[in-house]
Amino acid sequence: MDDIVLRGMAKWPNVPSVYGWLSLDRRGQWLIKGERISNPIVTAFIGRNYERDERGCWFFQNGPQRVFVTLDYTPLVLRVASAEGAPLELETHTGKRAAEIEGAWIDESGALLLVTEHGIGVVHDRDLGRLVPYFMDATGNPLDEPVLDGLMDLAQQQRDVPLWLKHRESSVKIEPVAAREVPSKFGFVAQPEPPVGEEVCR
Repeated sequence: MDDIVLRGMAKWPNVPSVYGWLSLDRRGQWLIKGERISNPIVTAFIGRNYERDERGCWFFQNGPQRVFVTLDYTPLVLRVASAEGAPLELETHTGKRAAEIEGAWIDESGALLLVTEHGIGVVHDRDLGRLVPYFMDATGNPLDEPVLDGLMDLAQQQRDVPLWLKHRESSVKIEPVAAREVPSKFGFVAQPEPPVGEEVCR
């Protein structure tokens, strides 16, 4: 977290938290009351001070105050950060590079979810096409697009498929997952609510 945030937390330790104002959409955009925050300085500040609590609720630490985030889907959104033809590199919407992929899933809508050392994230829909060269079969060979399309269709039907994603020197098998199960499966709260009796700002 930023030093100014840490100093604010130390100076005013009991400021009521905020719920229902800040949200994150499926493309990694921050919104206040449904309006997109377009100022890059503000979005970078939010991203640097974005954390999760022991309940699995994600929040932005705004000085001494926690502003809890309503999630359209996952707490992180992943972008492809590598040049064409280079080994796959991924980056979170908060600007953190992913060193490893621990697991991969496809939901019924075709969204690709990855667990990295930063947590669970959905790949930005506009970047899915850039991942085509990194999809592999069980032997590590690239897949022809018709074959890949067929496997993707089966995965969306919640079928187990022989499909892997290559990242750096390793590959991870892609599994099916139902979107409704994602928060419980990966231990986060999409719509945070205050504990009973807690003083809050709305």
